[in-house]
Amino acid sequence: MCGITGIFDLNCQAVSPVLLKNMTTAIAHRGPDDEGIYIDGCIGFGHRRLSIIDLTPTGHQPMVTPDKRYALTYNGEVYNFRELRAELQSLGHRFISTSDSEVVLHAYAEWGSACVDRFNGMFAFAVWDAVEKKLFLARDRYGIKPLYYAVVDNVLLFASEQKAIITYPRLKRELDLEALVEYFSFQNIFTDRTFLKNVRLFPPATWASISLDKGTGSLSFRKYWDFMFKEPESPVAEEEYIEELDRLFRQAVKRQLVSDVDVGAYLSGGMDSGSITALAAQEIPYIKSFTCGFDLSSASGIEVTYDERSGAEYMSYLFKTEHYEMVLKSGDMERIMPMMAWHIEEPRVGQSYPNYYVAQLASKFVKVVLAGTGGDELFGGYPWRYYRAAGSSNFEDYVDNYYQFWQRLIPNKTIKDVFQPVWNDVRHVWTRDIFKSVFLDHEHVLRTPEDYINHSLCFEARTFLHGLLLVDDKLSMAHSLETRVPFLDNDLVDFAIRIPVRYKLRNLGKDIERPNENEPGPKQDNYFKRTQDGKLILRKIMERYIPVEITEREKQGFSAPDASWFKGESIDYVKRMLYNDRAELYNYLHKETIQGLVDQHLHGIENRRLLIWSLLNFENWCKRFLG
Repeated sequence: MCGITGIFDLNCQAVSPVLLKNMTTAIAHRGPDDEGIYIDGCIGFGHRRLSIIDLTPTGHQPMVTPDKRYALTYNGEVYNFRELRAELQSLGHRFISTSDSEVVLHAYAEWGSACVDRFNGMFAFAVWDAVEKKLFLARDRYGIKPLYYAVVDNVLLFASEQKAIITYPRLKRELDLEALVEYFSFQNIFTDRTFLKNVRLFPPATWASISLDKGTGSLSFRKYWDFMFKEPESPVAEEEYIEELDRLFRQAVKRQLVSDVDVGAYLSGGMDSGSITALAAQEIPYIKSFTCGFDLSSASGIEVTYDERSGAEYMSYLFKTEHYEMVLKSGDMERIMPMMAWHIEEPRVGQSYPNYYVAQLASKFVKVVLAGTGGDELFGGYPWRYYRAAGSSNFEDYVDNYYQFWQRLIPNKTIKDVFQPVWNDVRHVWTRDIFKSVFLDHEHVLRTPEDYINHSLCFEARTFLHGLLLVDDKLSMAHSLETRVPFLDNDLVDFAIRIPVRYKLRNLGKDIERPNENEPGPKQDNYFKRTQDGKLILRKIMERYIPVEITEREKQGFSAPDASWFKGESIDYVKRMLYNDRAELYNYLHKETIQGLVDQHLHGIENRRLLIWSLLNFENWCKRFLG
């Protein structure tokens, strides 16, 4: 787990070590244990190392093959590296380290771009071929590890984080207005855009190459994998799915425990993190576990249930973990917002400052932590979303129905008013087209409720899950902490996307009432208690490892009682940030319209906690990245 940077000057000019060093220093938090640079004329790699596997100097990066042909800068963990190493040794490769980095380097030397099909793990890396003068870039299947790039005056820049790229003196810092519209429609960015106009997000499950050809060239992208949820042609009995899924889940957790440093686990009151901790505790006695709770003394309504510490403490007792927890108060959000905006680089799904704090807690005790991310997206954890469009009549009707649901912050009818200061620059942006483009490579022949639901599972995995992973990486690496996600083991995912929908969900085709997505925690009317629906097959497996009262509880997100805090203890902060005539966000958003929407929340008319959170984050982003 590390941070990578690179400069490829297509004008054939030598790379400046000072510029490369500046880029690498900007992400020093990702790798405090070691640093290095590699320059070969017009190509330069930078690296910051967080030592996890092979703590010796032999794991130093950038790494070069003995014949000097290939150079590597790599971020991630390939969990099957030992098997690949043995295969490469049988083919004549020789190794001087025990790191997975060296395996990745030799795998590319042996198999070229096809090496990514063999990697089971999380990664973003670059390889330079000094003979062919070719640069190769790749990112893991799910987008667990981030990678950004920009082209400035025919110079290609890339890095694990945007803040490294913006150190380049000729890169102009401008807000991407189209990305802003996209975000305030979906509370996420579905395309490869970022808030910085000239910086793009390298797509997951993709590799790209570019060659030095008479001083010009462009990245050539190729997607090597994708989520394709589909009903199996010859389904078997549920019991067979249960047993195989159980085997793959246990294998995934054990596989991701490989490390030369201590591994811990996040432990909320839910079944995903609880089951991972239960299995990890069988391999690591007294494993350290971490929970974040909330001061609910000023919470009201449904938010009084948001603190999950009691469930986590109970599971810690059962699994004999060494347990640590912290309690957040309203002022903790205000205090951390400027620093969090800098690290997260742009707001994504949900409000995420609790993730920052729990990562900070875990980093005091371990270098690696296991998380339950991915369980909901693979096994149908949000049934009220899928059923919203399961009864559609065709693909276009489905897009309309699901698109209307996903307008999380600002509905279409309000977009023109909200973006009045920049409307002429964004009036061409059709957010429905952006939404539809997520399904570009998916089959559009939809006949049954299962077809529609599999489409929705695919959509959530490509967008919502990807946003969660970006947030998890940025906020854990802000504290030099590696987060691993066992649910996103390749073997487990390949199996999960072929499990029949009827084993994940119960009420196929029924029009279930839509809960208010502004309210995290137990969804409207305790959805699971009413319907006993969602993640059915996973719940049956988890009953083998965690108490049944945990597996049968309703879905609850990791969220603070912000709706109450914004109207109460944090109201002065909200007003200071959003009722300030000199606030930078009003260069792009219409002040009176925004303040009218915020008023609705402060006066108890409408719950707009997600919008308020997004506005606060955007204002802090403007100050850190544009100021």
